[in-house]
Amino acid sequence: MTFLSIFSSLNSPRTRRLGKEGCWIILGQIATVAGSLVLIRVLTNYLEPAQYGRLAIGLTVAGLVNQIVMGGLSNGISRFYSVAVEKQQLTSYINNSIRLLLFATLAVSAIGTLLLGGLFFWGNLEWASLITATLIFSILDGYNGTLNGIQNAARQRAVVAFHNGVGAWLKILLAIVAILWLGKSSTAVVIGYALSSLLITCSQLFFLRTTLPQHGARDNIDFKWGKKIWSFSWPFSAWGIFTWIQLSSDRWFLDVFTSTQEVGLYAVLFQLGYTPIAMATGLAMSFLGPILYQRSGDATDLSRNTYVHRIAWKLTASSLLLTLAAVSSSLFFHDWIFQLLVSEQYRSISYLLPWVLLAGGIFASAQVLSVKLASEMKTLTMTWAKIITAILGTAFNFIGAYIAGILGVVVAIVVFSAVYFTWMARLSFRTPQTPKKTEDSSIYSPSHMN
Repeated sequence: MTFLSIFSSLNSPRTRRLGKEGCWIILGQIATVAGSLVLIRVLTNYLEPAQYGRLAIGLTVAGLVNQIVMGGLSNGISRFYSVAVEKQQLTSYINNSIRLLLFATLAVSAIGTLLLGGLFFWGNLEWASLITATLIFSILDGYNGTLNGIQNAARQRAVVAFHNGVGAWLKILLAIVAILWLGKSSTAVVIGYALSSLLITCSQLFFLRTTLPQHGARDNIDFKWGKKIWSFSWPFSAWGIFTWIQLSSDRWFLDVFTSTQEVGLYAVLFQLGYTPIAMATGLAMSFLGPILYQRSGDATDLSRNTYVHRIAWKLTASSLLLTLAAVSSSLFFHDWIFQLLVSEQYRSISYLLPWVLLAGGIFASAQVLSVKLASEMKTLTMTWAKIITAILGTAFNFIGAYIAGILGVVVAIVVFSAVYFTWMARLSFRTPQTPKKTEDSSIYSPSHMN
């Protein structure tokens, strides 16, 4: 390839567009990661480890809503955006998405009513106030995540970057305001989170009305988008029950076998080690995910599926290399990282940071492969893998917390991540074949949708 042809390819409209999108994602992710790290510093200055542990346990309720209700719908809604645009059915798609979100809100309200009824019955009013704030936050955060997914699928990168960055820093500001107003407590922090999500959701709705294309010429035809989205989404909710238990059980078992203070120490370790590397991989997937979905379309074309297969494995390899680099660096700099980012009372566990980074990186790499399978409309294929590995992960957390406390749980999440990655790699390894006409694929086939 000559220098002139290389320059022409770099100067092409498609390359310039992708470069612009990549810059917006990087800026947004930098602001988000920086905000999350500053939030840890702020909260560890205001909250004792026991209060931080109570916050971590309370937020597992938000995880319940995300994993079982809102998260699955958000995946389905964002996945079908590109298909709705191709079919010129955007208005019908949006209307059906809103209807599904309203049903989800009713489901969350029902779950919350039962949970709060039990807490009031047992007279645990302190936990009741925290759970109430968390439920409101989780609903608003679910709306925000869904709107963000639509904007990302529409490749409105500037809008996504703006809301991610502003949301991270607004959470810090409003959490501080709530603490100063209501006192130092986990409930005050969650109220600040909820106010932040409310403002960001309102902004998302405004941008959604102004940035999305107008309805298509075929919006008067009923393509049953609600049924299609739900058919894609329900496996996420099915395995989400088990995934939520696994993701929350480390905190629960530490609270049972050690103390709430230990939960607070572990929560800080997890946020510094597991979350940032997952965010870094999420940055790449925020950029490439909508592209993969557009490339695969309704997943009935072999050449398009093969392209997605190659790109996903290259991204997985890059994620593993990034993990290796992060773990190697943290072996030498974990003390300095904790001195910079958390208050002194949380620094005794810094030596475990490299292992939490390792667990987060392996898990994030497996999530890349799960996006590949989702782009190929293979959510049912992942169901048993998600459920069984989540059950194993819960068992690992129980054994680890019982035997060795925080150290045992860290070992447990490393083992779980390795098992989960191995299973996802096995499901994703084979090169795509010509799609067979099954009950699932017929739902999305062009003949069915036209």
